[in-house]
Amino acid sequence: MNAKAFLLASFTVIIWGSTFAAIRASLHGGYSSGHLILVRYLIASGIFVLYALWPGVKFRLPKKEDLLRISILAFIGISIYHIGVTFGEQTVSAGTAGMLIGSTPIFSAVLAVIVLKERLGILGWVGLGIGFIGIVIITFGSGESLRISQGALLILMSAIATSVFFVFQKPLLNRYHPIELTAYFTWIGTLPFLIFSPGLFQELQHATMEAHLSAIFVGVFPAAIGYVTWALALSMGKASSVTSLLYLEPIIAIIVAWIWLDEWPSTISIIGGIIAISGVLFVNLLGKKRKSASVEAA
Repeated sequence: MNAKAFLLASFTVIIWGSTFAAIRASLHGGYSSGHLILVRYLIASGIFVLYALWPGVKFRLPKKEDLLRISILAFIGISIYHIGVTFGEQTVSAGTAGMLIGSTPIFSAVLAVIVLKERLGILGWVGLGIGFIGIVIITFGSGESLRISQGALLILMSAIATSVFFVFQKPLLNRYHPIELTAYFTWIGTLPFLIFSPGLFQELQHATMEAHLSAIFVGVFPAAIGYVTWALALSMGKASSVTSLLYLEPIIAIIVAWIWLDEWPSTISIIGGIIAISGVLFVNLLGKKRKSASVEAA
């Protein structure tokens, strides 16, 4: 991975890592999960509309043959992902949510084997096993007792969704500028959130200022700017190498949640997070064998 791709991916991971605490702050401040998602993506969609209409900007429409694929990926990577995370954080702490989303590279590695024809050595499969054990421990430790919470399952669903999104958007980046592609995903992915429209204005009147500022933050930075910088990083580097930086996201999520919300994940969840991250590192640093030419084809 070149230096520019590394810097863009690192910037994105820092932004995304802070998102979990911002979501919790908005939820605590009077936003419902559905209204927060809708406000967040109306803001992000508006930013991309302004960019597309900006004088001098050449913004192409998607080709007909790509529209179905773009729409499916938007639904998976935007709609399903954000519904899972935001509704999941009603009951799961920001740090624990970050650790579950931090398992994304594990699912990405599995997809890379199936779709991109990457090969894993023995250590790679061992790493996947370690990672999945860590995910199970985080999931069981996310509630008040040792049981699987609904919120944790929703966030785990989001981790799988974003893995599919990251792997399958890579070929589209060869045909579209990352900003164009991110705008398509954002606009299409926002449409299902319109079902949360009823009662929005009444709720906005009763939410706190911190909740409003947090909602604006997650709309402008993680939802708009973050997805663009991530797409730029993916367009410059290998999907598996760029995605491996996501193992830093849970660390950032825990630190920001501790400073901002005075939240700290349970000891069991932290142990699971350490195990899961160890599995990610095992897979990406020690466990991969690559065929000579076809890894990045999709």
